[in-house]
Amino acid sequence: MTAHILVVEDDPKLAHFIESELALDGYCVTVTGNGLDGLIAARNAQPDLLILDWMLPGISGVDLCRRLRATGMLAPIIMLTAKDEVSDRVVGLDAGADDYLTKPFSMEELLARVRAHLRRMNPETPNILQFEELTLNRLTREVYLEKQLISLTAKEYDLLELLLANPRQVFTREQILEKVWGYDFMGESNIIEVYIRALRIKLEASYSKRLVHTVRGVGYVLREYA
Repeated sequence: MTAHILVVEDDPKLAHFIESELALDGYCVTVTGNGLDGLIAARNAQPDLLILDWMLPGISGVDLCRRLRATGMLAPIIMLTAKDEVSDRVVGLDAGADDYLTKPFSMEELLARVRAHLRRMNPETPNILQFEELTLNRLTREVYLEKQLISLTAKEYDLLELLLANPRQVFTREQILEKVWGYDFMGESNIIEVYIRALRIKLEASYSKRLVHTVRGVGYVLREYA
């Protein structure tokens, strides 16, 4: 089932950006621009996860969080705010929020936190991915090959996680760009080849088999050595 996420954010540009990134990751997204509409949408739609801005017109994000918890809502709540004092974080968490991101924040980090909270609510989603001697821990973002820790950059990890979560599935360059870099990526055209090469070097430094393969004219796949 596709997870439904409610975003309550009064900045239209930021709200649209978050909505686009979440939709790209496959989520069903509802967006409202104030606390009252957010309260109504949350009660009607019963979302799987909520992303609330702290400073909202009408009902603040903290008050909205408090009201939703009082009605028995159990879905994870992530607060977004420009407030970065410890006392502010305590107020948000005490109101019932599960997590807290300070603006400006990394969209990659927000998406990672969304995935982490949804996994906790959906325990059948595996936190450990394994293929042959390769193991990836989604909670710690650690990768082991033959029980040896492999140091990866954030994007190398994201690329490997995509392939490892879908072994033997061939991904085109366009699919990888969308899922790992985002649909609006404007960087170098050979970025995927660069990261595939770097990933192979690290994986094959102490392992004789090639796991990440090129399917000529199509894309890339994680499969057994051949």
